[in-house]
Amino acid sequence: MADPGGQYRKRSLSWRRAAAIGWRDLKSAPGKFGFVILSVAVGVAALVGVRGFSESFRRTLGTEARSLMAGDLSARLFRMPPAEEQNKIASIERAIPGSRSTWATETFSMASVPPDPVPLLVTLKAVDPNEYPYYGKAELEPEMSLQQALDGDSAVVANEFLIRLNARVGQTMRLGGRNFKIAAVLKQEPDRITAGAGMGPRVMISRVALERTGLLGPGSRSSERLMLKLPDKLPPGKDSVSVRKQLEEALPDAQVMDYREGNPALTEGLDRATAILSLICLVAMVLGAIGVAMAMHAHLEQRMDMLAILKAVGAGSADLLRIFLLQTLGLGLAGGLLGVAAGVGVMEALPAVFGKLLPVHTVIAFPWRSVAAGLGTGLLTTLLFCLPPLLDVRAVRPVLVLRRLVESGPEGIGGWFARVWARRLQLMLSVLVLAALGGIAWGLSDSRTVGTWFAAGLAGALVVLLLLAAVALRTVRFVLNRVRLRLPSFLRHGLANLYRPGNQSAAVLAALGTGVMLILAVYLMQAALLREIRETASPTLPNVFLIDVTTDETAGVRTFFQHQAGVSQALDLMPVVTGRFVSLNGQKLEQMKGQHFPRRMLENAELSWGDSAPSGDKITQGKWWTDAGAQEIAVGEGAAQRLHLSLGSSVELETAVGGIHKLKVAALYRADGNHLGARVPFMLPSGQLKGEVATWYGGAHVDPRQVGMMERALFAAYPTITVINLSDVLERIESVVDQITFVIRFLAGFSIFAGLTILASSIASTRFRRMREAVVLKTLGATRMRIVRTFSVEFSVLGLLAGLVGVIFANLLTRVLLRKMEVGFHIEWSATAVALMGTAVLATVTGWIASYRILGLRPLEVLREE
Repeated sequence: MADPGGQYRKRSLSWRRAAAIGWRDLKSAPGKFGFVILSVAVGVAALVGVRGFSESFRRTLGTEARSLMAGDLSARLFRMPPAEEQNKIASIERAIPGSRSTWATETFSMASVPPDPVPLLVTLKAVDPNEYPYYGKAELEPEMSLQQALDGDSAVVANEFLIRLNARVGQTMRLGGRNFKIAAVLKQEPDRITAGAGMGPRVMISRVALERTGLLGPGSRSSERLMLKLPDKLPPGKDSVSVRKQLEEALPDAQVMDYREGNPALTEGLDRATAILSLICLVAMVLGAIGVAMAMHAHLEQRMDMLAILKAVGAGSADLLRIFLLQTLGLGLAGGLLGVAAGVGVMEALPAVFGKLLPVHTVIAFPWRSVAAGLGTGLLTTLLFCLPPLLDVRAVRPVLVLRRLVESGPEGIGGWFARVWARRLQLMLSVLVLAALGGIAWGLSDSRTVGTWFAAGLAGALVVLLLLAAVALRTVRFVLNRVRLRLPSFLRHGLANLYRPGNQSAAVLAALGTGVMLILAVYLMQAALLREIRETASPTLPNVFLIDVTTDETAGVRTFFQHQAGVSQALDLMPVVTGRFVSLNGQKLEQMKGQHFPRRMLENAELSWGDSAPSGDKITQGKWWTDAGAQEIAVGEGAAQRLHLSLGSSVELETAVGGIHKLKVAALYRADGNHLGARVPFMLPSGQLKGEVATWYGGAHVDPRQVGMMERALFAAYPTITVINLSDVLERIESVVDQITFVIRFLAGFSIFAGLTILASSIASTRFRRMREAVVLKTLGATRMRIVRTFSVEFSVLGLLAGLVGVIFANLLTRVLLRKMEVGFHIEWSATAVALMGTAVLATVTGWIASYRILGLRPLEVLREE
């Protein structure tokens, strides 16, 4: 019949009306919707809390590392920089507002304490106390500021200086023809570990006082070190790498370093911490997405019946899309905001809860990036898992929606392609949302290696997991069809539940398998990286170093340390011979003027010999020689990079006895910085340096409380040997590494716990289907115990399949990541077994916690509730 007035013309719902209907539906069952919100909140909270706290912790680590250099960048010269170079440094500063720089001068001088006329060779350091240090603090005894201690003609000295000259604070010291008052003892020098080795006890004065001494005359031997402090936020187009390159161009003869190179142990800790914390953040994001996805998937499955009824009474597809899109986005937003609040609360509460175990001196800033990532992940994942099922309903008759739980679609390859083609729009939207989630993951990762390989590994694992889930379920069905009659009924029913129409087994397998993979990968990664970190900052590494030990004194010094109290590691001695490079790769040194080469390193090269790699050195390329007379040389990685040397490069160097040595680079090695091998960048076969006059360096680990007593005894026995005490600096490094270890373990544990919670909620979210199945079984006469056994079989098989796939991919992902970071990988069989069995237990226990109450209810009561 015609409708001339248009009064029966179909009108679509407004967004406001759709929101009102969705809100009314939410109020009808607040408990169920509250579970969805909590599931989303747990995932978002894990991401925000872990990411926010790890950002604050990395800032703290950066400050600690900078304090070992007293600046962001450092450049060392063995001459006074001319005005032209100083102007270039000034222009660099002008281009970076907020940057500051200062120079420190190191030289040697003789000092004495009247009335004793016998002078002592000291390592003199002159600084501007108004600028130095930019990071860290010079600790003095008695306690005072460095500006007070270096005011006028005053000096601070190392404790070794007082021991050797039998002096005390307050006495007058004679230095460079002037009198200086000993104002304090220098207990801790922030950048001592990056300063020169020195030939005597440390004495520190101001740069103004150094000029008055007249020690820096023409031809004097001194080094100049520039310390540059950068602002927290650099101008656009500037970063620390580009600034470092500018410094190298401005000072072509300088050795330029950034704060990450100050100490290998701390650098290793920073790199490892960044990698594992990035991985933990990525895992928290993916686990959060899994929690959101499973919660939303279960929610929409529960609302499908209502959606079909609304369609049957005349609601259009666009109306339904508006209603449930607004409803699910509202749930996702509510859960996201609750998760953000919980994550920020956890992050802020950690310092108060753990006290001194955490580096609480850093102010924890509000994690805007983490909050944005958490909300974005929650909402994007909500979209990803609510749009496809809603779009599915557009062209489907209501009766087919209502029968989806008891009827399956067309079988075979043709049926599969038909389903894929029918859902092409949904698949395209899913790809777009996954790409957005990948962008968030890339932004979260501070380690490019971890971010790249994690994204690739996760994408590959998800595809394989879905394929394996389908293959596993088809295999179960194939096997069950052939042995069905020989199995107990509860086992038969439990296995059949895995592939019943409308089942969620594939989704649960993929989600659970991915979760197990990520959680186990975090555990395996943190275990391997912490082992590596502890090896580079072991409390048994040398903390006291000896200089100027003659060949005749080596036997006696070894005996001295064998009988000295507090020595926990035997004395290690290394010979050092001075040589001069003549050519590199066939190019004479005279032809290399103007190039960025460390000429002092080449003209006064420190060489040593060894027919095996020294302790603490790791061969990164090539192979160590076995012939003591081989014409080969091993070069430290840093020196090789600065000299542009690689495997097979030819060098010529000259020594006092052996003359010219024509050598080929046979190996490159990386020193850990805590052994003697780190002090010598060039190693030769023992036969090449036979007969050369050598000076020996020594290193031992001494109880810090016994160092003073050891220094007095060594001075009495060997007064010409210089002792460098780095115990206080290494204690700081060990303390930072301990903090790194604790925080990594804590955040890994928090991530694992949050992941298990998310996985448990994902399994529990499938309970509504199980309730209907239990009702049908009870109506047909099944006993309570039969239902328990049937569901237990389903839960445990799901857990075992997901655990098996998860542990395999976890080990593969961990192996790839560790290999890219040059860390050894070993299969943790115990952790793998626990993860495999624990997944089955988790699936069974969680499934029953969510479903147990239906066992005591009457079928009619359950059907009315649902």
